[in-house]
Amino acid sequence: MSEIRKPILEVLNGKKPEKVPFWLMRQAGRYLPEYRELRAKAGGFLDLVYDPEAAAEVTIQPLRRYGMDAAILFSDILVVPHALGQTVTFETGEGPRLEPLKSEKDFTRLDLSRVDAHCKPVYETVALVREKMRQEKFDTATLIGFCGSPWTVICYMIEGRGSKDFSSARTWAQNDPESFQKLVDIVTEASCLYLAGQIKAGAEVIQLFDSWSGLLEDDQFKRWVIAPTKKICDYLHKNFPNVPVIGFPRGAGKLAFDYAQETGVNCVGLDQGADNQWAADNLQSIIPVQGNLDPELLLAGGDALKQGLEKIHATFNGRPWIFNLGHGVIKETSPDSVSLLSQTVRGWKA
Repeated sequence: MSEIRKPILEVLNGKKPEKVPFWLMRQAGRYLPEYRELRAKAGGFLDLVYDPEAAAEVTIQPLRRYGMDAAILFSDILVVPHALGQTVTFETGEGPRLEPLKSEKDFTRLDLSRVDAHCKPVYETVALVREKMRQEKFDTATLIGFCGSPWTVICYMIEGRGSKDFSSARTWAQNDPESFQKLVDIVTEASCLYLAGQIKAGAEVIQLFDSWSGLLEDDQFKRWVIAPTKKICDYLHKNFPNVPVIGFPRGAGKLAFDYAQETGVNCVGLDQGADNQWAADNLQSIIPVQGNLDPELLLAGGDALKQGLEKIHATFNGRPWIFNLGHGVIKETSPDSVSLLSQTVRGWKA
């Protein structure tokens, strides 16, 4: 029997697959009617995240409909602060709410010893997804585990909710970097534990989401984005050398070059604001890239979508890359637009 080839793993190992592999950030979610149906029965959002059967079903839904080359674990980046003991809730239509950290004394509520026990349902989800992928013969698809990168997770931990600028976190990092470093170290260690649990359960690739890295100036970016990402990558590469890491430093701009060279990631995810020609010339020559269609073009569908796809394909094809969006699928997106995207990308030769 010939060895099963997984296109995403081929790219992440620096090889050129026969076709351009693809998956979509937030591919399992609110734009899909089958997700909305299941979500209505699940109760709260975190109830769904911590229900292995339901979360595994959500994870696999887009593969059945569209045939992506990867399933990404259905979960949330705020599982880590929740596992550490911080209060986390999700209000319908309001987004996450956390009991904000306001000073170093608030660190006393954070407990690394809780992480693995708290995250056991997530690990069970990963194992169930691998089994479903085997049963349903998604043999060439890869299972991606993930967590939020420390800077982005800490933004929510300090602010207590979503924000456009996370001024409280930025002010703390600027004015008291010593205590901020202690918090970064805690979240970094918790992230390593959490990702190790996912890998042991069956995750084949890890993605690190640093959704708010673009808020930081150069020196802050190096300390609060690059340094903790390198610690996580060093840990994963030492303990799980066959599991590649995709880093997604959203808004990094040309700092993505330093990120690619210094963190140890195996691939850099690009957001829709990236200069793609610059990325092709400077990043793709040293590391595979992932991305980066504007989710608004997917929302628009039709000719706008086709033109956006053609432009990205023309820029990145010829070297190892993974097609994705520049951020997550917008909830109002038509499933038909995702079908058009899928049909188009599946026809691309690498």
